[in-house]
Amino acid sequence: MKNDKVKNVFKEGAISSAFIGEAIAKHQSKTQIGAHNIFLGQVRQDKIDDKVVIAIDYTAYEEMANLKFHEIKEATFSKFNITCMHIYHSKGIVNVGEICLFVFVSAPHRQVVFDALNYVVEEIKAQVPVFGKEVFEDSSYQWKVNK
Repeated sequence: MKNDKVKNVFKEGAISSAFIGEAIAKHQSKTQIGAHNIFLGQVRQDKIDDKVVIAIDYTAYEEMANLKFHEIKEATFSKFNITCMHIYHSKGIVNVGEICLFVFVSAPHRQVVFDALNYVVEEIKAQVPVFGKEVFEDSSYQWKVNK
């Protein structure tokens, strides 16, 4: 990867299975790829203080977040022999059971995709300014704490 321009990785609402399928299908004809690995972050129905989570409302400092996603992507390409990588994150309301984070990594060999994907997800959690309000059944909410 050679300093691609910073791209907007945010998708309004949940990331659909159709979108994920289309992103994956585009790589089937690339004969230098031997392995793909995918991470799908899904909203859980947590129970917090006897309240049940029904959705997360994601917000971000988009310009800063897109820059961080870009930096993570650049660092991943420099650390690992990967062929391709896509990152998409939801903004707005994502209901329980829906996908809010989609990371897709391709490489010539399988071990590389496992190592690279783990690195990417950990870096996203540690560095990217994306925030979520957990919305409860009674319409109250609290800011999500990453663990």
